[in-house]
Amino acid sequence: MRILRFIFATDRRQSSPSISPFLATGICGRYLSSSAAASTSDNQEKSSSSSKANSKGTQSSGGSQQSGSDAGKPVRGGPVSWLSFLLLLATGMGIIFYYDKEKKRHIEEISNASKAVKEGPSAGKAAIGGPFSLINHDDKPVTEKDFLGKWTMIYFGFTHCPDICPDELQKLAAAVDKIKEKAGIEIVPVFISVDPERDTTEQVREYVKEFHAKLIGLTGTSDEIKKVARAYRVYYMKTAEEDSDYLVDHSIVMYLMDPNMEFVKFFGKNSDVDSLTDGVIKEIKQRKLKR
Repeated sequence: MRILRFIFATDRRQSSPSISPFLATGICGRYLSSSAAASTSDNQEKSSSSSKANSKGTQSSGGSQQSGSDAGKPVRGGPVSWLSFLLLLATGMGIIFYYDKEKKRHIEEISNASKAVKEGPSAGKAAIGGPFSLINHDDKPVTEKDFLGKWTMIYFGFTHCPDICPDELQKLAAAVDKIKEKAGIEIVPVFISVDPERDTTEQVREYVKEFHAKLIGLTGTSDEIKKVARAYRVYYMKTAEEDSDYLVDHSIVMYLMDPNMEFVKFFGKNSDVDSLTDGVIKEIKQRKLKR
């Protein structure tokens, strides 16, 4: 028995040291493992924080670069654009003002000339009218001498006129018929084009026959039209030109000329068929009484 107790005691003393290193190793291993895991976690957090910081820095840098690049671009609606707009607006208003001023001046000249003729023989020759050389709608040359011995009504317009010219020519045609019916006076209606570029003799021929059988259409070169328009104090100007499509603004006046092709009176747009008819008859009768 003593021998067995000794052996057992010896085995216990010998086996205790062998277990302690194992336990120590296990405890240390766990400690080292948890320390390493904590260190790894800290490193990951630091790396993540650093990545986020770098990302924010990159975005900030990109934003700065974008702002820098945008700063070099021209801003729409800046001072230069407004200045150009104002200059264009001022130019347009200046053209409109000049256009209206010229139109009023020509109308005033016509009115003054008409008054000067009516004041008496001391006024001399009429300031409206004069010699001209044009081509009629039958391609024959015509001058003012071809109308001597006839009472004549002259209207200036153009065949592409959308509304005013047709209205005025219809009024003229109706008045010519009514004057003959009421007073037995023959009036020769004449249409002179202020658009020589488009109003050829063929174009004028097709145009005048739509209004009256006796309406005579006249056209000519640009210089010839300028000359006759100047003689009759007629204002005309191209407007809204786009390629070959444009309008011509012009004086809306009918001129009554006596058998000597001297100016008697003009009738404006405000005259209707009846007032035009009565006005022409009145002027012709007064002229006949004076003779």
